[in-house]
Amino acid sequence: MAYETFAFVYDEVMDESLYQQWLDFSLRHLPKATNQILELACGTGALAVEFAKNGFEVTGLDLSEEMLTLASDRAFQEDVSVNWIAGDMLDLTDIGNYQAVTCFSDSLCYMQDATQVQQVFEGVYQLLEESGIFIFDVHSIYQIDEVFPEYSFHDQTEDFAFLWDSYSGDSVHSIEHFLTFFVKQGEKFERFDELHRERTYPLEQYQEMLTVAGFKVAVFADFTDEAPNEASKRWFFVCQK
Repeated sequence: MAYETFAFVYDEVMDESLYQQWLDFSLRHLPKATNQILELACGTGALAVEFAKNGFEVTGLDLSEEMLTLASDRAFQEDVSVNWIAGDMLDLTDIGNYQAVTCFSDSLCYMQDATQVQQVFEGVYQLLEESGIFIFDVHSIYQIDEVFPEYSFHDQTEDFAFLWDSYSGDSVHSIEHFLTFFVKQGEKFERFDELHRERTYPLEQYQEMLTVAGFKVAVFADFTDEAPNEASKRWFFVCQK
């Protein structure tokens, strides 16, 4: 399962400044009356905890129980209350209704195809309250096709080493991230390998899918309130039911 091993070193290799940028973007675009948020693919809970610290009633959903264990520990350490749910974005039934839903860190790019993306959009629409807001980001085609191929990042500490290399995938506008971890186990290091596949779609296709689901859509780029351009790396969608 994606992130099974990655969960335990995720916070070490993740750029913490991104969480503040996702939070700031959300606070600018959420209606002032919003006090209840569902965060999809919440991971280790960094953003969910920040939402809670800002006074929101937060539910975090993630497929990985390893991630949720770390998220629960984080919330306890930060002395905030978050409702954690182990679940799949592809099945959002029976988890309640919400004023707002967020899904960041290009998590939707992990869906296998456009049909699954559409399924998430429709599931979110159904659980949102009337006039509710759905905010998410995805990689742009420029990021997937031009920036990521041949990308390489290596990092290490006393307890682990992390190698990340990316190559173009078989599908159009897709990328494959090959992750290798060397994690300290006693006096030795144990090696783990994972393959993460991401895929994106043309901006117009996302807009069409969201419209079909019933949303009114506004699009921005790279954590700003500016419209995307050809060199934008992340597309941000603010969708109203």
